[in-house]
Formats: sequence, C-alpha cells, structure tokens
Amino acid sequence: MNSSPQTERRTMTKDKWVVLVVFLVLVVALIAFSQTRPLEQGAIPAPPAASQSQGEAAATDQPVAEPSADAAPATDPAAAPPPEEGTDAGADQADYERWVLEEFPRRMEGDPMAMGALDAPVVMTEWADYRCPYCSVFAEETLPLLQKYVDDGTLRIEFRDLALFGDESIKAATAARAAGLQGKYFEFQHAIFSALPNEGHPDIPDELVMGIVADLRLDPAQFQEDWAQPALRQAVLADSQEAQGMGITGTPAFVVGTQFFTGAQPISEFERIIEAEATKLG
Repeated sequence: MNSSPQTERRTMTKDKWVVLVVFLVLVVALIAFSQTRPLEQGAIPAPPAASQSQGEAAATDQPVAEPSADAAPATDPAAAPPPEEGTDAGADQADYERWVLEEFPRRMEGDPMAMGALDAPVVMTEWADYRCPYCSVFAEETLPLLQKYVDDGTLRIEFRDLALFGDESIKAATAARAAGLQGKYFEFQHAIFSALPNEGHPDIPDELVMGIVADLRLDPAQFQEDWAQPALRQAVLADSQEAQGMGITGTPAFVVGTQFFTGAQPISEFERIIEAEATKLG
C-alpha cells in the first residue's frame, strides 16, 4: 500500500532531525576529544600546584583588570578536568620532571636574559612584571643574595616576562631587552626596579628609562632604535602568553629545578629549595 505524500513529508522531516542530532553528537564528541587528548609535541604542560606559605597571597601580584587584547587569556588550573580513571600519577610526575629539566630551560649560550653556567645543575626561571611591587622586592632584596649559587656553578637564572599590567609593563620589558642587546640586561633590570616604588603599579616614564641608559653608559641612539623594534614587543607578548598558557597568572613566579612556587618568598625558602634540588640533581 502506497503512503500518502503527507506521510512521506513527515518521514523526511523526521530523517532530517535524526541526521542533525547525530551531527551534533559527533561535534560534541570531537570537542571533548580535543580537550582530553595528550599534549602534542611542543605543547606546554602546566606546572603542578604552587607551594603555599603563610602570607603568600600578599606576596604575589595579579591584575584586577581584564587581560589586554594582545595577551592570551589566562588558564585557570582549577578548571582543568580531573585525571581520567586509571591515570598513573607517578608517570605524569616523571614526565613533568623530565620536561621541566630537559626541555623547558633555554640554556642558550650568550643569552642576555640569563646568568650562570650553561651546565649548572639547577635552573631557576623567574616570571616578573616591572610594575609588580613584589617583583621589585625580589629583585632588590633576594636576587643579590642568590649570587653565591651562581658564582659557585650551582644555579643558572633565566628570566621571562609576564606583562600583566598593560602597555607600561610591556614598554619596560622591551626597554630591558634593548639594554640586554648591549649586554646590560640585569643591570638595567636592577636599576629600574630600584627606581620604582615597591607599592602599586607605577608608570615608567621615558625620562626614567633614558636616565638609566645614561647611567649605564649605553649607546642612547642604538638603545632607542632597538627599543622601537616590534620584535621586542612580540617577544614580551610571547613570554607572557606562554606563562598564561601554563596557568601562571601572578608575579613573581618561579620554577627552581623541578619545584614551582609563587610569591616573594624569604631568602631562606629559596636557599632551602635550591640546595635540595642541587642535592637531588647534582
């Protein structure tokens, strides 16, 4: 018995809805798969939860405003999905330690943003913003006391930008990189941190920058030319996006050997971690 045209139309409409539902299910499944698949080569795993110490929240600076359009959105580690059932936590930790020891440090000869021996057993990576008061405290008070570990070959320090507080932060970071092209990166960094108040997020006027350039006896014309290079801005943004992609949203932040932590910790805490990592890795 032949079906009526009206029945055929209802059947075709039903078939279209079935196809649409199946398509949507496949899209959702693909999205879920992309969020849970293992890291691809070149991707950056998030560091483990930062170690906490009393008063740490007051020693880490985080922006209140929304990130700038230049910066990638920060990743919230708390929003990460839980491990799948059967995941080997020990294997994950081993993978993280291998990555953070072998792949993450730059260990580049002649790196102007690093100090210490290329083969130092412990590498300390610091992320900072030049307008962060706690970064300033670390640079002025703690970093000089770590020089003994650099001098005896135990520690290599590598700096990375995390520009959180807008264009003024980026401007200061590019100025430091321009000074680094004349071999005075850390001297410029120390001078600018020392010149700024250890509170709030101060502006960094050009007059201050050029005064430091004169004090360090840099070539001012060459500095101005380098400071204007778009490549320096892009490098600052790349560092910042990398850090945010790892879930780092406050400064200062550190990886020392295999240990990740945040805040302007007391010197005793840095000494404890550096010596423990040197013993483990030495």
